[in-house]
Amino acid sequence: MNEIPIRRIPNSKKEPALIGSFNIRDLRDMMDNTDMVQELHRHDFYYILALESAVGTHEIDFISYEVSDYSIFIMRPGQVHELTLKSGSTGYLLQFNADFYIPRSNRSHQLLRKASGTNHYQLDADKSEKNLPALAAIYQEYSAKQNRYQTAIQSYLEIILIELIRQQDNTSSHNVATYKQQRLEDFLELLESHISICKRVSEYADMMNLSAYQLNASTKATVGKTCSELINDLIILESKRQLLATTKQVKEIAYRLGYEDVSYYIRFFKKHTGHSPDAFRQNFK
Repeated sequence: MNEIPIRRIPNSKKEPALIGSFNIRDLRDMMDNTDMVQELHRHDFYYILALESAVGTHEIDFISYEVSDYSIFIMRPGQVHELTLKSGSTGYLLQFNADFYIPRSNRSHQLLRKASGTNHYQLDADKSEKNLPALAAIYQEYSAKQNRYQTAIQSYLEIILIELIRQQDNTSSHNVATYKQQRLEDFLELLESHISICKRVSEYADMMNLSAYQLNASTKATVGKTCSELINDLIILESKRQLLATTKQVKEIAYRLGYEDVSYYIRFFKKHTGHSPDAFRQNFK
């Protein structure tokens, strides 16, 4: 496999009065009393798997999670995952692209980015009391497609995202979480789109009209890491994605990530993982 398979929201007839792409499916209809087994792939859309009753495993960016009742998984475009759900699992699968949700407002964009910064949420029955009715309402709105149904879906989706954010373990003070958290989220968004061409902290600081010191202060206060550490983390993560999910040669992966000197890239990868790229692929694939 030369590329990690990319799944897209299925093209269907044009939805009336719908901006962007959106889909929601009931797991009972999808699974039809059989197990669901999805091999490693990535999406070009946002993905929310909200489970009411379920057993299985879900691996996202090579971190394995146990699937159980009231699990919710949320993924950003570009993340890789593989999923196994046992027959009888119930819940909903939501798929939507940025055009569907983000135009609503900058505040909505912030909610989506913050909530999707955590891939797995494990709720209990009490904490699911708001999410499950909101999911059912989204399903009904999408099925009926009445006037302003996109606005209604976006509103219910905001309720779900807010509930997920409330579950996040916030160790920072409220003041830190307002300004510096936003700087972190802006930085991470730039990283995802520029990592192959920009690897210096100063480049990202310039894009954000900040000094490198200010940007580092924001990332250290929110996640306890410097900007350089976050840059390196993303390079290593994308390297692992390519090594474990494709058959690309190491030099191809290096070039894709912006390294013309393949030897330097190999040394960089070994420094941060303890393995050369080839050894990592052999040991962990």
